[in-house]
Amino acid sequence: MNIQGKAILVTGGASGLGEATVKALRESGAHPVVLDLQPAGEDSVAGSVLHAEDVERAIHIAVSTRGGLHGVVHCAGMGAAGRTIGKDGPMPLERFEKVIQVNLVGVFNVVRLAAAAMMRNEPDEGGERGVIVTTSSIAAFEGQIGQAAYAASKAGVAGLTLPLAREFAPRGVRVVSIAPGLFDTPLLANLPPQVKQELGATVPFPPRLGHPSEFAKMALAIFDNPMLNGEVIRLDGALRMRP
Repeated sequence: MNIQGKAILVTGGASGLGEATVKALRESGAHPVVLDLQPAGEDSVAGSVLHAEDVERAIHIAVSTRGGLHGVVHCAGMGAAGRTIGKDGPMPLERFEKVIQVNLVGVFNVVRLAAAAMMRNEPDEGGERGVIVTTSSIAAFEGQIGQAAYAASKAGVAGLTLPLAREFAPRGVRVVSIAPGLFDTPLLANLPPQVKQELGATVPFPPRLGHPSEFAKMALAIFDNPMLNGEVIRLDGALRMRP
């Protein structure tokens, strides 16, 4: 899809992977619309991916300013670590539910509303009406101890990818998920520099944490290549996480 001049919704676009994606989209001539808990400048909506009215406000900006919504890059999410059975007993169910709500239900909420808007677009010369990029994680496949909630939520995102791609295919909307490895994002912001370096050294090559700009490059490549559909793409430097 040629994204020049087209509106692309970026959730979680005020920081980390989302912020880098917003920057890359602007540099490529697209028109990013940001949905984030914190306002992020022009054409941004302060809101939650769990609230339909917030998502719809962001979609309205896209439609009213660019004549339609043609893409989504869903980066909004949360991290949470904790053993299922800890020192104080079983994990409170509310902690697990919150992670699933934000990381999985939030994705589905955005996708269902965005896809409906995209299907109203006129198809381009290739029959394409829109592209949806979600964010899974390699934790979906190699969840570590203490990451049951996070891994389950990201496995759910990966599991959504193919059925949604197949459902939306007749209407010209593609769905692809990126599964990042260890990236230098706000989720790791509180770690000491030495710990970050040690984490990065576990990546085979390049032996460092991923840059958010590299995630953004992958998102733009997905928009550009119409044969990418229904796939979960690992972006991890060949990392396979230990328990």
